Amino acid sequence: MKQSLHKKPTIVVIGLKGLPGFGGAATVGENIINRLKGEFRFTVLSVETHADKGFELGDVRQIIFKKFPISKLNIFVYYIRCALYVLFCKKHDLVHLHHTDGAFILPLLKLRNRVVLTSHARPQEHVKWSNWVNCFFKINEKIAIRLADTYTAVSKPLQRTYKKHYNREIMYIPNGVDLEAAKLEVHSNNGEPYLLFAAGRIIQSKGLHILLQALRAINFTNKIKIAGNLDQVAEYKKQILELSSGLNVEFLGMIKEKSTLLKLVANAEVFVYPTLYEAMSIMLLEAASVKVPVICSDIPANTAIFSNDELTLFESENVEDLKKKIKYFYEHKDEASLKTHKAFKKLEKSHSWLGIAMQYKVVFEVLMKERS
Repeated sequence: MKQSLHKKPTIVVIGLKGLPGFGGAATVGENIINRLKGEFRFTVLSVETHADKGFELGDVRQIIFKKFPISKLNIFVYYIRCALYVLFCKKHDLVHLHHTDGAFILPLLKLRNRVVLTSHARPQEHVKWSNWVNCFFKINEKIAIRLADTYTAVSKPLQRTYKKHYNREIMYIPNGVDLEAAKLEVHSNNGEPYLLFAAGRIIQSKGLHILLQALRAINFTNKIKIAGNLDQVAEYKKQILELSSGLNVEFLGMIKEKSTLLKLVANAEVFVYPTLYEAMSIMLLEAASVKVPVICSDIPANTAIFSNDELTLFESENVEDLKKKIKYFYEHKDEASLKTHKAFKKLEKSHSWLGIAMQYKVVFEVLMKERS
């Protein structure tokens, strides 16, 4: 029997930065919260650069801090505000902190609460940061390992890395996908067939330049659709625009509406995901959920989920191999279609949001019980 509203245990969620989620950790957090809001009362601490003031999710409370005038310090100040809120406002039963880059506030959070920390990636591994930023990330990781009451990782490779470096037990709780929403998406593309690339933020680690180089090399003439925010890095945007010259490319920008994005993916001939680094890609899971043929890089995070029997893998950063795999797909579409059903079965077994939320429920309840 569910507890009455005022008796629900309360959880503060930090690090999503805003709801609704537009990919990454925010999508993870929103799905966990949505499925556990009947058991716990959630307060999500957000910042106005990432949050929609009109968004509602049942009785979930979203507190939105104003953005900091200096944009480069906006997220750093957001974490400080979160720590002050936890310290000086109403006491809660638990804190769920997403991302290790906010771990520097853990000493303050731990003064009043037990903390679950979910690592979505090791940021120092896949982007070229300045030395002091890299040092900041490494220090945060050490704080997280030492102080988090429960530490979870969204991928097995990430879990193994932490175990190797710190010899601490890390819980593996994967990212998931909304299979019910995926089943609503019907393949109904009556227009020009297209190859699709999609990511939230189009930065170098997503590998779009590798895809465009491969398509240029095979004189690809079919329609190419690219979804995502290309304005993250000016130099990379310039490179992408140069590589797309002469190709039949349509840039769609960031697609925030999940149903719109799923329709776009579902109606593609093939989804190509040449990412150089992921912890666990929700975009890849969503592509598999709508049973579209997928060609993706063979990085550990991808091969930890899917095998070559379930999608088509190519050697990461190898333009020549990607060329071959794209040509092979267009010559063997029936074979690729069979793989999509196997990939979907994998999702049903291990990556439903309900099953993942139940794993977090157990984590939350154990920590609350230990504190009482």
